[in-house]
Order: sequence, then C-alpha cells, then structure tokens
Amino acid sequence: MLAAVTAIGGGTIRDVLLARHPIFWLADPSYLLVILGAALLTLAWVRVARVPWPTLDVADALGLALFSVAGTQIAEGAGLPGIACVLLGTVTGAAGGVIRDVLTAQIPAVLRQGSLYASAAIAGTTLYVILARLGMEHRAATFIGIAVVAILRLAAIRWELKLPAFELRESGTHRRPPELDDR
Repeated sequence: MLAAVTAIGGGTIRDVLLARHPIFWLADPSYLLVILGAALLTLAWVRVARVPWPTLDVADALGLALFSVAGTQIAEGAGLPGIACVLLGTVTGAAGGVIRDVLTAQIPAVLRQGSLYASAAIAGTTLYVILARLGMEHRAATFIGIAVVAILRLAAIRWELKLPAFELRESGTHRRPPELDDR
C-alpha cells in the first residue's frame, strides 16, 4: 500500500485538480501492476542483501525528478499557465511521499526545515517550462529539467545542503500579550 500511495499519490492529486477523469491509474491498471512488481522485487532484494541506505535516497530523487517533469507536461497539455504547470509538476513529484510519510508518522521531507526537496522540483520544472516556451526541442528541455531536479536533490542528500530557514525572533517590544499564551 505504501508503495502505491508513494507512486500514485501526487499524480492522483494532480488529476483531481485538473478534473482528469478517470484518474490515470484507474484508466490504466498497468501502473498498479508495475508498482506491485517493484514493491515485491524491493522486498525480495532487502531480504537477501543489505541495501545501502543511499540507494533508497537515489531512487527517491530520480522518482521526484521524473514525476515532477511528467506532471508539469500533463499540466501543460491542459493549457495551464507556466506557474500552474510548475506547481502541479511539484505536487505530482512530491505529494505521494508526503502522504507516505504522514501514514508512517514521519515528518514529510518537504516540511523539514531547509529541505531541498520540493525546491529541487520547483527549480527543475521551472527551467523545463522556460526552455520549452523558448522553443527548445522537447526531449532536450525534458532531459534538462529532469537532470536539474535529480542533481539538486542528490547534491542536497550528498552534502546535506539546506535552504536558509526563516525564523521569527521576539524582541522585548513586540511580545505576545500574556492572556494569549494559554490559547
């Protein structure tokens, strides 16, 4: 179930927002068969061999890259403005992992302070949209967008790169009234 939620969660949200019916995996159940096969192979692999931890991070980064750009292209096909395409591409790539993390009582990667997760998807899909709209050949723009997402995410994993965190600082003159502290 977790494999399916992770793989199709973001695309399902995208399709609902685009009012694409039937939802992609309901129209083509082969998606579910591929997910089931990949999940079974992964379970078999981890039972027989020690899987190096970075392997799962690399697979997640590549999935984020592929699904984000594919989701962006689907939004483009619906005739949406560039910013909406970037947003729906990011949702396609990242939302399945958010649902998985919530179901397993983890803090979703996109909500971790300074996370370069959704930001990587935003950067790569934005570049893809710009290149595509400037007339770059479709395959080249797609490859570059996917590469940017993957490279940013993998660099963030490898070197523990984070975005600057925004923090509110209290000063002595802008304190919250004590009567609001109990709420």
